[in-house]
Amino acid sequence: MAGLDQERLSRFQRLLLDHGLDCYIACTPISMGYLASFFEGGGERMLLMAIRPEGSPAIIAPALSATHASHTGVADIRTWSDGDDAGELFEQLGVEWGLRTAVIGVDDELIAAHLLRMQQALPAALFKAAGDVMAELRKRKDSREIGLMRKAAQIADAAWDAFLQNARPGVTEAECETLVRAAMQSGGGTPTFCIVAAGPNGAEPHHATSKTAMKEGDVVVVDWGCSVENYLSDITRTACVGRASSEAKKVYDVVYRAHMAARDAIRPGVPCEAIDRAARAVIEEAGFGQYFVHRTGHGIGMMGHEPPHIVRGSTSPLEVGQCFSVEPGIYIPGQFGVRIENIVTVTDTGHESLNMEPPSTLPEIPN
Repeated sequence: MAGLDQERLSRFQRLLLDHGLDCYIACTPISMGYLASFFEGGGERMLLMAIRPEGSPAIIAPALSATHASHTGVADIRTWSDGDDAGELFEQLGVEWGLRTAVIGVDDELIAAHLLRMQQALPAALFKAAGDVMAELRKRKDSREIGLMRKAAQIADAAWDAFLQNARPGVTEAECETLVRAAMQSGGGTPTFCIVAAGPNGAEPHHATSKTAMKEGDVVVVDWGCSVENYLSDITRTACVGRASSEAKKVYDVVYRAHMAARDAIRPGVPCEAIDRAARAVIEEAGFGQYFVHRTGHGIGMMGHEPPHIVRGSTSPLEVGQCFSVEPGIYIPGQFGVRIENIVTVTDTGHESLNMEPPSTLPEIPN
């Protein structure tokens, strides 16, 4: 898909009307990429796409991004050079579009310095964080998007073997991370992250992979993913180096049952919090509720974390085409952690897992 997507633009413009926005400022590679295949970020330089409920969008871009911007097919491209005040171009656009007292939505990631300059240019306008409006546009994936996510998931799935074949006493977390990343790269994906957390480190859900060497009996949590054409995968598996303790096997069984209970609850129209509740009920009943310290899942697509939020208090109903993680976990400080994560997409009758099915018992890696 190349250039401005008119169908997506039209849907977004209807959303702007629905949300009472006179203009939207997109500034991230994801927002501009989704609308116009413009996957570029300006960093400290002001680079943005302005969209109004009617009419064509405009791009304000630094000179070094002008050629890339021209590939979008957007006719109104206003360029500036280093040393210029890019805010003057925004001020001029505001005058031409009648935005003096407008309600203007912006990407949540808009740099504060740029927002302050825009507010200086249009002091009577109301600027609002409106990332949820952009997220609403992207929330239901079409068949092509799901196909890319399925491919990314399959590449990540295949990389699990690189861990299983090399995790031994004495091998470090970092060494295993390198092997998993290399497997995703050779499989055709672009590695985006990999966490390897051995033994007590696994009780830290977002552990920073270290040079910790694995030991016999260590329960190891591995969380990794890659991208394919800007669409992401994300998977977590847990295994034991050598023979697992009875406690580790018990905890794994609880997490596995929680994972499957959450997935069994997925169907269109069900509120997001019901999925979280289904997983949490299993873990609480087993006596480990205090060790389940995060939500059950997060949306995923072009962003690693996006709506829907599978969490208590989220009453948003699930819709066909939404994609999200199911990743209950138990983390016992000083001992070990267990997490099982698959990415799923909502279907007419329930869900499809984009990842391979997790093993029902804790894998034990022979030495």
